[in-house]
Amino acid sequence: MSVAPSSVAPPVDAGVHHTPTSFSDRFALGFTKMLRFFADTFFAKRYGHRAIVLETVAAVPGMVGAMLTHLKCLRLMKDDEGWIRTLMEEAENERMHLMTFIEVAQPNWLERALIIVVQWFFFVGFFLLYVVSPKTAHRVVGYFEEEAVVSYTQYLAEIESGRSPDVAAPDIAKRYWKLPDNATLRDVVLVVRADEAHHRDVNHGYSSQLSGKPMDVSKVAPYPEHETDLSDPLTTPAV
Repeated sequence: MSVAPSSVAPPVDAGVHHTPTSFSDRFALGFTKMLRFFADTFFAKRYGHRAIVLETVAAVPGMVGAMLTHLKCLRLMKDDEGWIRTLMEEAENERMHLMTFIEVAQPNWLERALIIVVQWFFFVGFFLLYVVSPKTAHRVVGYFEEEAVVSYTQYLAEIESGRSPDVAAPDIAKRYWKLPDNATLRDVVLVVRADEAHHRDVNHGYSSQLSGKPMDVSKVAPYPEHETDLSDPLTTPAV
């Protein structure tokens, strides 16, 4: 599916796929495809609602990985080589995806209940997986992000065909991604998809590095600068 270029986001290759070469990779891919099946069955083409639920899960791995990497570096008294900051930025970025899509599609009570259940199960499961095999955990995230890029590409097709309304971009999105005042949902999906492509390439790279292979930095998508201070002085209470 081709998408018209946009000045608000770097170009993204939606067809990037890491070919599994080990049992660890095949496990990660199989687990991802299973979750994709359930997501497709439950949400169908309600991409805004899909994004809300899945982004609550997508924000978990970066936080778990950063926390466990931090503790490991403390125990071994070694440098993290920038992993902690990168993973924390990933977690924050995914959370901002959630805050944006809440403005686009309000979750119903069933989706809110699903978020609570799925997040806790996924947090515990991913935490244990990262303790046992960090390389598998990062490969899982890499495959998750491959599917996210595909989903947002499909969402773009829905918007461009007119099947999904191209509403005005939420203010929080315009501030975070520094979008123009006339930005629309299409622009938001483009920058979100670029973020997901970055997470895809970084996590596949981390997994390969943990397997003893060098990370191909040329395949890491550019990570756009985001607005980190989103507090509104008119609404934030004084301390």
